[in-house]
Amino acid sequence: MNNSLKILNTFNLKVNVYKIFLIKDLKKLCQLWEKYKKKYYPCLILGEGSNVLFLNDFYGLVIINRIKGIYIRESKKYWNLHVNSGENWHKLVKFTIKKKIYGLENLALIPGCVGSAPIQNIGAYGSSIKDFCQYVDIIDPVSKKIKRLNNKDCQFKYRNSVFKHKNYKKYIIISIGLFLPKKWIPNLKYHCLKHLKNHNITPQKIFNYICNIRKKKIPHPKIYGNAGSFFKNPYISLQKGFKLLQIFPNMPYVLKNNYMKLSAGWLINQCNFSKFLYKGVTVYSKQSLIIVNKFNNSSGMDILNFAIKIYNTVGNKFDIWLEPEVRIIDNYGEINPLIYFKNNNN
Repeated sequence: MNNSLKILNTFNLKVNVYKIFLIKDLKKLCQLWEKYKKKYYPCLILGEGSNVLFLNDFYGLVIINRIKGIYIRESKKYWNLHVNSGENWHKLVKFTIKKKIYGLENLALIPGCVGSAPIQNIGAYGSSIKDFCQYVDIIDPVSKKIKRLNNKDCQFKYRNSVFKHKNYKKYIIISIGLFLPKKWIPNLKYHCLKHLKNHNITPQKIFNYICNIRKKKIPHPKIYGNAGSFFKNPYISLQKGFKLLQIFPNMPYVLKNNYMKLSAGWLINQCNFSKFLYKGVTVYSKQSLIIVNKFNNSSGMDILNFAIKIYNTVGNKFDIWLEPEVRIIDNYGEINPLIYFKNNNN
């Protein structure tokens, strides 16, 4: 257990694993998976470790996916991209803009690899991958059978998809298909982008603007270990939302499909967590939705306990129980984080 994952997880946690392999082809991935599963070792696929929290050492095999390749076809109205799962997402966005293929610019600087994008249905600034995803190719690494799911099959929702369901845990995402209209229409519906409408806007300008925003709001993991937003923004009923507005008239919200979407960062801010430091763990000063390993020497359990403190404090104050966005990994694999949160409810 002396194989370190420290540089392979963005929380900068000092955790070890039994074996680490970096793979560049699908055949090797399946061979390793089958070999270690037969020995009853847990197996885990990682892209860049940007959305995971390891609670302690992992007693199994970690496969670092670097299966790359971007393939472009075009029709009269669309660009069609087939992208392998080991590609870096932000580099893909830069690549498309360089090729004058537009549409992904609002999703600039989201960390991680392409393979993790549909799992979370990554999104930012009024856009999400479900808007462009035509299909996702998955493989059962034991049977070697490949299956293609179209957009509807993926059951995309806010930070959710079918790939989080139990029935799909045995599959690995190997590639995705994206379709991007040749007729580009800027997506400026997000509040902080609306002022760009009258500035001869281009995809490159939107890309640059969003990169600047994200760099200001999100700390670089090499400075403060973090996994971006730790919690999802909650959706609550209109009835509950309007009751809260009577108590907190300055509460920001967005109305969506007969629900009220709140800012988890704002809820956390109201509980004064910016002044709270627990074993080197705190919230980022510029964005309370981000939990940081401030001195890069905290443990996974320290971070989890701090997150549970936020969960309970926000829940008791607002009767809103935040849902973690980050994947939680224990000794043997991914676990349901709500088990920890609800069991430590006080």
